Amino acid sequence: MQDSNLPGTELLKTVLEPLLEDFEYWFGRSRNLLETEQLSFMSHQEQFDLLSRVKQAQAELNTAKMLFAATDKQVGIDMTTLAPWHQLVTECWNVAMRFHQEKEKA
Repeated sequence: MQDSNLPGTELLKTVLEPLLEDFEYWFGRSRNLLETEQLSFMSHQEQFDLLSRVKQAQAELNTAKMLFAATDKQVGIDMTTLAPWHQLVTECWNVAMRFHQEKEKA
């Protein structure tokens, strides 16, 4: 178990840095799926809209990562920013699971 008395910067680095990397990974995978597959259970517009939201989240994430790096990892990210990213990743996971289930049926 980690020491709860870590200085703020070290705590941010320990918690926030891997979280940002996770978002980057999952947004990248989601974008790849949405750009390379036609999802039979979504309309073209629904898929396009989800892809647009993933691209927007990636742009926001890149900005947050640059700010985090530029401040020598001394700035946090507000939950009002992180919560929608988490919801989007969850939505993308559900789409990916359904895609793989549909693929298995075929």
